[in-house]
Amino acid sequence: MSGETAWYLGVGRDEVADRAILVGDPGRVDLFAERLTNVTANGGDRALRTVTGNFRDRRVTVCSFGMGAPIAVVVLEELAGLGVRTVLRAGTMMSLGEVPLGTLVLADAALRGEATSATYLPPDGPAHADGALTDCLAHVLTESGAPYRRGLVASYDGFYSQLFAIHEALADELRHRGVIAADMETSALLAVAPLLGVRAASLCLASVDGPTQRRLDPKRRDEDERRLVEVALEAIHRFEKEEP
Repeated sequence: MSGETAWYLGVGRDEVADRAILVGDPGRVDLFAERLTNVTANGGDRALRTVTGNFRDRRVTVCSFGMGAPIAVVVLEELAGLGVRTVLRAGTMMSLGEVPLGTLVLADAALRGEATSATYLPPDGPAHADGALTDCLAHVLTESGAPYRRGLVASYDGFYSQLFAIHEALADELRHRGVIAADMETSALLAVAPLLGVRAASLCLASVDGPTQRRLDPKRRDEDERRLVEVALEAIHRFEKEEP
């Protein structure tokens, strides 16, 4: 942080809400902005974008971080320093073959295969999502009728060396441990958030099938990402309204 302005996001405390949605793809920020009113936008350094607006009667901030756990946690740190206390990751994940493409994946916990969270706390045990926020997401998902799976996920640093190189033996081991999908950021965000006084959860679209490397076609992905946007906004809005 530099004074009252976040170092990389380039925004001040009065420019963000007390709840935020974190996305990887900067283009996904636009999908959220379409559903907000009274939107203000700020461009930070690198691929970081921030918009804040109203979803019905609640202010919500949406930030992009690009790819990978290190920068995702930088954004989390800066938002926490500005007073954000509820964070939802809304992104994409790789299915390990048992979660159909287009399914939303709600993480109860995440195996910590990335290294960023180990700079904050010992690298043992999975990172757990905030239970109340995750339950709220599950309720909204059920009401919406969107296809979803809830369970254990895993996060790794190497996209090509680990995620795309997951061989059948490792995939079988992960499935045996109950892992249903993998990404690069969820475990770091879930592990670090409680240390910063932030409640965090993760809801991601299964957009790639790991064993076959098959991807959602562009039209289907756009439809499914818009469904992700609706669920994420409704859940973070409802959760905050129900907070004591």
